Amino acid sequence: MRAAPTLALALLSACASAPPPAPPTPRPPAGVAIARAAAALVGSPYHFGGADLSGFDCSGLALYVHERVGLSIPRTAAEQQRGARPVPLAQLSPGDLLFFSIGARGIDHVGVYTGDERFVHARRAGIKVTYGNLHAGSFYARHLVSAGRFWDRASASPP
Repeated sequence: MRAAPTLALALLSACASAPPPAPPTPRPPAGVAIARAAAALVGSPYHFGGADLSGFDCSGLALYVHERVGLSIPRTAAEQQRGARPVPLAQLSPGDLLFFSIGARGIDHVGVYTGDERFVHARRAGIKVTYGNLHAGSFYARHLVSAGRFWDRASASPP
């Protein structure tokens, strides 16, 4: 009969134990975090030379969203293109940078690829940060020169 109270006490103490901790929430890959950070800036003001929430130019936007995941990248679109690891256009992933030649002086515009042929960019004065598209025949598809990636060089992960 003494075994029954001991068994009952053991069962009650098992019920009173804390539940196991929940598994940690996985962080998205750095490229996805970069694309999400860029999408969150849609509607922000354009500001030539800007790289913070008071306003962005195209390369400042790319710089800002990379900083959100702990990556430091060059400041201008042309420097970003030279410093990025080239990515074939058929292998674009969210967070990749798209480099454009809109004027006659080489790379002069950059956007952050978000998937589904869309990217976020700070187009020019008077136009807020917005989405652009790469659909066949579109203005940006015709001016796209290359794509590059900084986010897979290290094991960077969003904070």
